[in-house]
Amino acid sequence: MSIQLNEKINISVDSLKNLSEVDLADLCNITEQAINAGGGFGWLRVPTREVLNEYWRKITEDKLSYLIVGRLKGVIAGTLQLSYEAPNIESRKNIAQIKRHFVAPWARGYGLAKSMIDFSEQKAKEDNIKSIQLAVRETQDAAVQLFSSKNYKIWGENPYYAFINGSFVKGIYFFKNL
Repeated sequence: MSIQLNEKINISVDSLKNLSEVDLADLCNITEQAINAGGGFGWLRVPTREVLNEYWRKITEDKLSYLIVGRLKGVIAGTLQLSYEAPNIESRKNIAQIKRHFVAPWARGYGLAKSMIDFSEQKAKEDNIKSIQLAVRETQDAAVQLFSSKNYKIWGENPYYAFINGSFVKGIYFFKNL
């Protein structure tokens, strides 16, 4: 006999500029898990915890980036970085980049990735951003499908985007005008 529980899954999205020790630990944990699952936004091997701690602290100190986090039941389970150009780069001041977007393997399928994109688009609109751009490896099928489903358009490909395990991997470039 099995019992079906109808527990509501609570997800939330916000932007962090200050990291608590718990948030930092959550970020490091999910980064390690994502890297081990093959989607660690550029890392191919899990770095030391010291390197991860320094990385996440620097992201929150960057005045041109917003660290967007998705939480599942209060625990950080995914991230996205929304990056802007320096104000003196006038020709690109209204263009943002989505970078290093991922959800921990255990938290996939709850809508966190889409919710973080929606949050980022709203934040960008508030900041007078006119277009968001990003790139993903062609091997990241879920990410390609996700951004396509959110009306991001493919504008180009780079056959030499990444070099992994002795081979080049193609990158796919997307944009969405807001």
